[in-house]
Amino acid sequence: MTQMTQNALTSAQDPIAGIGLKIMAMVVFSVMGAMVKGMGDTYPIGQIVFFRSFFALIPVFIWIKLSGDTFSVLKTTRPQAHAVRSTIGGTAMFLSFWSLTLLPLADATAFGYVAPLFTTALAALYLRESVGIYRWTAVLVGFSGVLFIVQPQGGVGNEMIAGVIPLGVVVALSAAFLVGTSAVIIRHLTSIEHATAIVFYFSVACSVFGAVSMLFVAAWPSWTDLMILSLIGLLGGAGQILITNGIRLAPASLLAPFDYTTMIWALLIGYFVFSEVPKPMVLLGAAIIIGSGLFILWRERKRNVQPSNILSIGNK
Repeated sequence: MTQMTQNALTSAQDPIAGIGLKIMAMVVFSVMGAMVKGMGDTYPIGQIVFFRSFFALIPVFIWIKLSGDTFSVLKTTRPQAHAVRSTIGGTAMFLSFWSLTLLPLADATAFGYVAPLFTTALAALYLRESVGIYRWTAVLVGFSGVLFIVQPQGGVGNEMIAGVIPLGVVVALSAAFLVGTSAVIIRHLTSIEHATAIVFYFSVACSVFGAVSMLFVAAWPSWTDLMILSLIGLLGGAGQILITNGIRLAPASLLAPFDYTTMIWALLIGYFVFSEVPKPMVLLGAAIIIGSGLFILWRERKRNVQPSNILSIGNK
């Protein structure tokens, strides 16, 4: 890390600007998710993952150059950890994109909010982090919110597995679990690796995974679709840069609650673009999950534990 970057990390504090960058990132990721949903019925998920990951490298490289860093920030001493994190995170991205094709945008977004609950539980089990009764209660309450979304009066409505559980629910919750698992690994990596390196190796690995999948199934895009697929990656990379710079300007605990602004954009995009109107039980379930997540963030902030905002960087 260059001296310029070190100074930026230690002296440049502008919470309002940091919040603004975080909200902008959430808008960018929401638009990207809508594009993925729109392309998902035409192109294999693996192909979309490739474009999302490969073209995300362009803004990342541009940012390295503009920020005054050198490519030395990409050096790593933990290639195996990156490999494990990329495998888990890449699978999470695949499942997350798949869930967007199976569920209404707001439903898929709400299920994504379960990831921090998984992170809290897994951090207690594997990182031996101290999680008290209040946070465990919040985790359980948050998971109860899922039931409101899944139950028949909720908004989930696609093919069932064994006549019981909608496929979209299984896919979305599996993605959330893997995102939570990936975040546990990232919590360790961020203490020894530069954030740019974490994003870079993840993007490279997912590009490879996507390219390999295209050897088996792929569709030749039109010029218009090619631009949209490429834009998905550019937006993903831009969102990563916005979040990274937001964290440089404001504490992660201050920025983390703004992850939930994606529900606003999901509702608006879902209604105006896909003519989706979420049912009341979906909104109630989402509110319960969001409330539980905010409570966990509050408890972590009170205990001076910084939530891992890189979770947002690596898995969208």
